[in-house]
Amino acid sequence: MAKLYFNYSTMNAGKSTVLLQASHNYRERGMQTYLMTAAIDGRAGRGRIASRIGISADADTFLTSDDVYAMIARQLDQTPLACVFVDEAQFLTPDQVWQLARAVDDLGVPVLAYGLRVDFQGKLFPGSATLLALADEMREVRTICKCGSKATMVIRQDAQGQAITEGAQVQIGGNETYVSLCRRHWREMMGDHMAETP
Repeated sequence: MAKLYFNYSTMNAGKSTVLLQASHNYRERGMQTYLMTAAIDGRAGRGRIASRIGISADADTFLTSDDVYAMIARQLDQTPLACVFVDEAQFLTPDQVWQLARAVDDLGVPVLAYGLRVDFQGKLFPGSATLLALADEMREVRTICKCGSKATMVIRQDAQGQAITEGAQVQIGGNETYVSLCRRHWREMMGDHMAETP
């Protein structure tokens, strides 16, 4: 039975690497996959999913105005799909997450979504919040903080490495902009002096 999966983490945990490897595993066995990514994130080039370790693949892009159910249905009309992979899933709208769930339920195709859980202020992205509510299964892709503990938060930093505490929820960037931290170090960087009390 097809399911909706949400694979979440902080920045630089290897979500795209895991996605690309999983898609490769299907294709290596002669099964077709459909890759999608947010049009807003063009760091690897438009319509490209890329990993920091150097692997990449072409993908269809979605805008917040797109019907992702219709995109999947059109692809299924052209070729049988073993699985749909969605990168940068935090940029989905809540309606688009429901469309993914509908594709799972009505088209019978598994959908694996990969994205950030929270933004630099510790708030859920709307797409991620809806995925947390609707996903049949959730998996955390883990990375570590500078202290060696599991990183669960991310800060946005300026050119001097200082944490930015205000701003738009979405700002595209990589290692030069974002740093993954454990909650304690995130609180320290964000100016929560209570972080030092046991």
